Amino acid sequence: MSLRSSIAALALSAGLGASHALAANAGFTVVSVPDPQGAPITVGVWYPTEAAARPMALGIGDQTAAPGGLLKGDHLPLIVMSHGNGGFFGGHADTAQALAEAGFVVAALTHTGDNYADQSKATDMANRPRQLSVLIDYMLTASPMKAAIDPRRVGAFGFSSGGFTVLAAAGGKPDLSRVLNHCRAHPDFFDCKLTASRPLPISALLPSWTHDERIRAVVSAAPALGYSFRDLSRVTMPVQLWRAADDQILPDPEYASAVKAALPKPPEYHVVPGAGHFDFLAPCNDQGRATNPDICTSAPGFDRAAFHHTFNTAVTAFFTANLPPTHP
Repeated sequence: MSLRSSIAALALSAGLGASHALAANAGFTVVSVPDPQGAPITVGVWYPTEAAARPMALGIGDQTAAPGGLLKGDHLPLIVMSHGNGGFFGGHADTAQALAEAGFVVAALTHTGDNYADQSKATDMANRPRQLSVLIDYMLTASPMKAAIDPRRVGAFGFSSGGFTVLAAAGGKPDLSRVLNHCRAHPDFFDCKLTASRPLPISALLPSWTHDERIRAVVSAAPALGYSFRDLSRVTMPVQLWRAADDQILPDPEYASAVKAALPKPPEYHVVPGAGHFDFLAPCNDQGRATNPDICTSAPGFDRAAFHHTFNTAVTAFFTANLPPTHP
């Protein structure tokens, strides 16, 4: 059975048990979430709505959403999203939109200290899962949407540094002292160039990692620092793991393959032929391709938009199957 047919079958079977909260469109809003240990966290939120949607630019890409539309549904599953190094909350807007249209609330944060405008804490990796847990707290206890969210149906999606983040938040235990030997062997790798320019803080070598047991399913795409996990035995929930076959930023086998080998249960594993690292980001618009060619340009012959149709279908089917309704 092909990848496409497998995904279609999973989506169909998952849809038979889906919540009645399915809506025609994705609503969208931006909120500021208080952080007890730092500046407020900027968060984009997508959610099911019946309000009319319209095309709109978001960063270097586009989405079709209903800004401020009325939330539709109850007992909704929540997906929190963590972007890669130097990104922002809208880096996976098309995936968030697809999930919202399927009945999910999606909250994607811009990591303070590691985003396109501020790299002051780009190597403070323990700060990332902590911020993700702060976001879950907010969405379940303080958000205006809290009454519509089922706290037993929480998933996490992450890409690159975000892929590392969601694995750590789900129970993974990194050992960042491994970065030192890794970078002696691979000084030209992206993570090694980053730590050379912004050395790991002393606290990073003996950090206190935040694990959040509310996370019940994980999607990790091209996870950074995969080799650094000394223990993934607590990551026993369903995991969907993605690797770009031609990833020049986090080349195989130190990253996604290292995670696959260390997980206690086999993940749902996808290797994307012809894809580069940044092909997991939302397809870029014309302005994005003009201003950010490094992350917007795919290899000749690779259709990022077509891939994202398959990718979003697979991610939605995975979370639908593994965060089933818990109410009668």
